[in-house]
Amino acid sequence: MAAKDDRRASIKLSTVDDLFSTDESRADAQREKVMEIPLAEISEFPGHPFKVKADEAMLEMADSVKQYGVLVPGLVRPKPDGSYELVAGHRRKKASELAGAETMPCIVRELDDDQATIIMVDSNLQRENISASEKAFAYKMKLEAMKRQAGRPSKENVSQLGTQKRSDQLLAEQVGDSRNQIQRYIRLTELTPTILEMVDEKQIAFNPAVELSYLSEKEQQDLYETMQSEDCTPSLAQAQRMKKLSQDGRLNMDVIFSILTEEKPNQKEKLHIQRERIDRFFPREFTEKQKEDLIVQLLEGWYRKRQREHER
Repeated sequence: MAAKDDRRASIKLSTVDDLFSTDESRADAQREKVMEIPLAEISEFPGHPFKVKADEAMLEMADSVKQYGVLVPGLVRPKPDGSYELVAGHRRKKASELAGAETMPCIVRELDDDQATIIMVDSNLQRENISASEKAFAYKMKLEAMKRQAGRPSKENVSQLGTQKRSDQLLAEQVGDSRNQIQRYIRLTELTPTILEMVDEKQIAFNPAVELSYLSEKEQQDLYETMQSEDCTPSLAQAQRMKKLSQDGRLNMDVIFSILTEEKPNQKEKLHIQRERIDRFFPREFTEKQKEDLIVQLLEGWYRKRQREHER
């Protein structure tokens, strides 16, 4: 009798909905759907590295949203408190706010932190204009997420020899930058915000910036103050010297000042004389070298004459 009761308990009865629903309707229930979600219930992605500026392009997007609405839904993931976290569509959300909209069409998807990070980075790397700092932090976030996922590799991430590819190698294949270049971009995340902003504004070139990222925070602060006071920025050679001095423990404010204020070869002033002012004094067959030699010879004669006059 007890065995019969156990068998009855193990039998799972179908619900009325299961009996009368079709395979198509059950599949439709599991499909992702676009929902109109209040903007007030959508929070930003933590550490989102891409800047959302209210520039001219954004104002044009806001005008488009006013006329036609958001044509491509954003992507959000649900939060435990019932609100949503934005994964893709930060510019669309900003445009909706500027357009005075109260809701935004979004796809709701269950994602873990690493999945959400990778999707967020990939969706934003498609932008036309990406600053050095945006790419730097995006590469860092995605690479860290890929490394965490490496413990559960998919078949496509395993070579024919059965060995798993390095995460930075996979990232390089996906984004089109070499592994070395990706690491160089990630180095920029070690710069202080003020110097990193100068890199974004193209006041400091990329290669010197990578070298400067090896300086300590205090050394970078001293460097920034010197750059501001002297209105100059380091060349690649100067940045490399500062990096070496920093590693040797010999970099301080005075050393930074002496390096930055030295005359660079490309900063030496050049004397420019309009060709039409001097060509008429030379025979037509004279080469540029002959003209230069004659000018120097005449100047030397003039200089010696002045010296003799001063000696009298």
